[in-house]
Amino acid sequence: MGPIGECYGMSNAGGARGDTNNNNNNNNNWRVFISSDINHPVSIRIDRLHGMLPDAENHNHRELFVECALFIDGDGAPFGLPASTTLETTSTSSYAWNQTLTFTTKYRDLTSRAQLAFTVWDVSNSLSPLGAATLFLFNNKKQLKSGRQKLRLCLHQQADGTIPTSTPGKVPKHQRGEVERLDRLVNKYDRGHIPRIDWLDRLAFNAIDQIKKNQANHPQNSHLSLVVHFSSFEHPVVFQEFGANYLPPSPVTSTNEIVTVWDPEVGRTNPSEHKQLKLARSLNRGIVDRDLKPSINERKSIQRILKYPPTRTLSGDDRQLLWKFRFSLMSEKKALTKFLRCVEWSDVQEAKQAVELMGRWETIDVTDALELLSPLFESEEVRAYAVSVLERAEDEELQCYLLQLVQALRFERSDKSHLALFLIQRSLSNIEIASFLRWYVLVELHDPVYAKRFYCTYEMLEDSMIKLEAVGSAEEDGFKMWQSLVRQTELTAQLCSIMKDIKKVSGGTQKKIDKLRQLLSGLLSELTYFDEPIRSPLAPGTLITGIAPQESSIFKSALHPLKLTFRTENGGTCKVIFKKGDDLRQDQLVIQMVSLMDRLLKLENLDLHLTPYRVLATGQDEGMLEFIPSSSLAQILSENRSIVAYLQKFHPDEEGPFGITAQCLETFIKSCAGYSVITYILGVGDRHLDNLLLRDDGRLFHVDFAYILGQDPKPFPPPMKLCKEMVEAMGGAESQYYTRFKSYCCEAYNILRKSSNLILNLFHLMAGSNIPNIASDPEKSILKLQEKFRLDLDDEGAIHFFQDLINDSVSALFPQMVETIHRWAQYWR
Repeated sequence: MGPIGECYGMSNAGGARGDTNNNNNNNNNWRVFISSDINHPVSIRIDRLHGMLPDAENHNHRELFVECALFIDGDGAPFGLPASTTLETTSTSSYAWNQTLTFTTKYRDLTSRAQLAFTVWDVSNSLSPLGAATLFLFNNKKQLKSGRQKLRLCLHQQADGTIPTSTPGKVPKHQRGEVERLDRLVNKYDRGHIPRIDWLDRLAFNAIDQIKKNQANHPQNSHLSLVVHFSSFEHPVVFQEFGANYLPPSPVTSTNEIVTVWDPEVGRTNPSEHKQLKLARSLNRGIVDRDLKPSINERKSIQRILKYPPTRTLSGDDRQLLWKFRFSLMSEKKALTKFLRCVEWSDVQEAKQAVELMGRWETIDVTDALELLSPLFESEEVRAYAVSVLERAEDEELQCYLLQLVQALRFERSDKSHLALFLIQRSLSNIEIASFLRWYVLVELHDPVYAKRFYCTYEMLEDSMIKLEAVGSAEEDGFKMWQSLVRQTELTAQLCSIMKDIKKVSGGTQKKIDKLRQLLSGLLSELTYFDEPIRSPLAPGTLITGIAPQESSIFKSALHPLKLTFRTENGGTCKVIFKKGDDLRQDQLVIQMVSLMDRLLKLENLDLHLTPYRVLATGQDEGMLEFIPSSSLAQILSENRSIVAYLQKFHPDEEGPFGITAQCLETFIKSCAGYSVITYILGVGDRHLDNLLLRDDGRLFHVDFAYILGQDPKPFPPPMKLCKEMVEAMGGAESQYYTRFKSYCCEAYNILRKSSNLILNLFHLMAGSNIPNIASDPEKSILKLQEKFRLDLDDEGAIHFFQDLINDSVSALFPQMVETIHRWAQYWR
């Protein structure tokens, strides 16, 4: 096999078909690959643009990217999500990407009418199509196209995937000239269809180049084209519907060896089973199914299915059972998401019936509606229904899910989807939602695949807000509100500029602090007192009026983050940390989860005194964090004998436990319990005494979440993140306070287990994000999270499990001879 064939996994694609009796092994004329045998994803390389760009003299620096969508039915609906190149910027007319785009669809899944639709987008000023071209993957002989393809672009159009297409990439025969004829010959030459004669080839290519140069001077030949390269295989690929793989039968011998006989029916649908399935799901069955009631055993099976986590795939029997009793399940709101999973959406009639039933079903909860916005559900009717349920959510609850709802825009079928319009509409009546929505969308404009979608959402938000009229005399009009949000971006840009200047300062941290205060008091004195108040990016309800230079500082670390003190309009101050050079999107997600879990616990009357400080990523490598006055455990232990000695300074009580007030100790125990459970569920790694912080009132909290979902740079991490000093502050592993700590842990664990579907749904919506610990393997990450909930256990079993988990982790902190425990003990050193 040649290198190209090996590159595309052809050794696993099935043998080449042909004349097996031909003794000439070098004769490959009759050897072909069958498309249904190729279990490899469709891929194509985007090379470059060829020709003069329209209106080139007025656009010297264009920013272009190519979007490619796959269509397999000719109905104009893309199959799967489109793929895109990165942005390419150049001052010349030469745009070269040289990037390979890979789809999730495999060659074996293609139809003979499959098309690739290319759109070249220009984002220089506003998002607009520069040109488009559509091309069939198989030619008239049902042979897969390969090698270099030069596609003429239909200018200022978006690619059309219908048949016939309005954006054909191939030039019609009656319009082809000498240049097109030569391009086709060169393509055949590149694929080895024309014999190579070196001396003659050199002469021919010189002549071809001269002809192209002469033809290029004619205005009628100045077409803009996109050059792409289709995958090449060792043998031609011929289309065949997916079916049984054919293998020549082994010759039957007279020996006692086992003979393998290939069944040509393997892989084909059993016609009787298929007919039975169609009859069972036919619309005529609706009259009978309407009165069907499940038996006791069937009811148990249905209840078991309804308890499945959203990550679990339904089996064929599960799907059939839910469909059979769909009418009797309409009063159970928890059953709707499972029912919609069992629908065969490719069947138009079945899909129509499902949508009708969905409208009559008992209305589901807001938390379950999030599942319907995941990539599993492509139906626009289902996604619109989910949005209608979200409309019932209060603003406070909606803000808990806003980050994931913005990420869910990736899975919508259009830029102006129901979800996008809903988010914009809600933001018009709540400035906090508007501010966070704008930031979440703004950060995603760097996404090479979905930049167009998020740009469209940003424009719709801007247009809608600017048109908003003031309700009363005290209210701002829409234009002023939007400008107040835009000034947030201007502020962060100025802070980035300050950090650049500070990095150039040689010397210690104090010299950098002096430079910061000098800049704020001198060259950038406009930051000391703003012309107009700006809404705080972290808390849009707070208006900030300037930065206090003498109260601002710099942290002693590699990135030198700024510690800024902002004056507020009401005469107070708020302290913020600004970082540049660090991706805060993962920290933002974790703190959002801490905030959500804190809310879930408080709804069950369990306040564990958590500290969900605010985090906002304002770019891919920059962002803001709320500053919470606190000290790291490393600093506390170096300056004091213990955690208790530190707390005695602020809350002394000679009659209290360990010489501190009972309330302070209770706060410490509760916060330790809360973060122990949350960091376990989220799989937070790389814990050490520098990223465990303690507040004066006894509240402990975690910072710096570079590793989550089981990722950890240290070997042998313990299951629970408890350090010896925390246990000692509770009086040791035998004290009543430690017993109370374990009780809070188990209670919190069971409360959060009840909301496991909500948390799993939120992480599922993050599957398409660029957050490092999720993007590497989204499916595996979500399954790791699901494992932490132990959904196979009841509440009592979960308590025993978690108590054992705590005991094992704490045992590791004290002298033991067991090897595993010794390894865990090393984690905190």
